Amino acid sequence: MAEGAADRACLAKAAESLAGAEREFAAGADNNCANRAYYACFQTAIAALLSAGIGPSPGGDKWRHEAVHAQFTDRLINRRKRYPSQLRGTLEAGARLRAKADYSDDDVPEIQAARGLRQARAFVAAVRERGGTTR
Repeated sequence: MAEGAADRACLAKAAESLAGAEREFAAGADNNCANRAYYACFQTAIAALLSAGIGPSPGGDKWRHEAVHAQFTDRLINRRKRYPSQLRGTLEAGARLRAKADYSDDDVPEIQAARGLRQARAFVAAVRERGGTTR
């Protein structure tokens, strides 16, 4: 898949994940909302990295979560100043909330799901504003 097609595909998946998070939140499924909100951010971050000419780790064709978090923050926020500093920490916070939703015996409280969804909306919107679009 060509680079432009790959980042568009990631943005399309991100839009689907964000829409899923919205539906899950409206249905009161806060654990699923947290999961989908995180993946909306993760897929959006991959699209942003691809559009900046940054690929997965050398020798690999898979995106590792920690690597995406680090590359997005270090290269696109800190170094290139392509995205606002307010996005720093969004991926990590979303990953922690998703881990709680997926692996903990405790449920994600509604207020935390709402915060995660709000942060995901802002993250996706910021990347769209800088050149990414979804259909």
